[in-house]
Amino acid sequence: MGAGGSRVKLRQAVLVAAELEPVASALRAALDLDEPFRDPGVGEFGLANVVFALGDCFVEVVSPIQPDTAAGRYLARHGGDGGYMVIFDLEDLEGVRERALGLGVRVVWQIDLPDISGTHLHPADMLGAIVSLDRSEPYGTWRWGGPRWTGRIGAGAPGRLAGVTLAVSDPAAVAARWGEVLGLGVSGEDRPVLRLDGGEVHFETAASESAEGLVEIAVELPHELPGGREAIELGGVRVRRAGPG
Repeated sequence: MGAGGSRVKLRQAVLVAAELEPVASALRAALDLDEPFRDPGVGEFGLANVVFALGDCFVEVVSPIQPDTAAGRYLARHGGDGGYMVIFDLEDLEGVRERALGLGVRVVWQIDLPDISGTHLHPADMLGAIVSLDRSEPYGTWRWGGPRWTGRIGAGAPGRLAGVTLAVSDPAAVAARWGEVLGLGVSGEDRPVLRLDGGEVHFETAASESAEGLVEIAVELPHELPGGREAIELGGVRVRRAGPG
């Protein structure tokens, strides 16, 4: 929960891939997902995407379709596919925006629509990934999930996005920054964690600068991952089964 008891929910994790369809197909098969939504709006950023609903949460894959995009530069810096963005659904969006501004965190994109608001924070100021601060209206709807979620609460494939892990050079400092912006306390020292409304964000030490970023997505599923494994590598991240749905 956030400051003052307002909800802070991990709503969407975003991967970036040089080739969209192979990663989208592998993700869909591994998690037994339904047909994705393809958002033409991401063309503004020079991207194509797929958005899969998992319970009341979402997993997205984006891929550059134009030269000189932020996503393309990320792929070049990191040497391939990987985790890209973490999106939170916040009740107290104004408070979070004010805290980010007060901390000198730059905003790289912002939108306010009747049913959703979004704010992308500069990854150089947050570290680990692009952080998006969003607010759904009514709470629980999700325009970014497509028509079935716009202005109403839809139904995704069985399961839930339970958590993400960020690899960074200084986990304690980055966790403190994310917690301060989101209005959340930090637990743990060696592997700090932010506990949200039904989810968690973990921070671990990156092996190198090129290895920094969103490195794991934890999902609750009613079925096993392929091969009965606890975790698989997919799209440059670990996809870990956190427990039964």
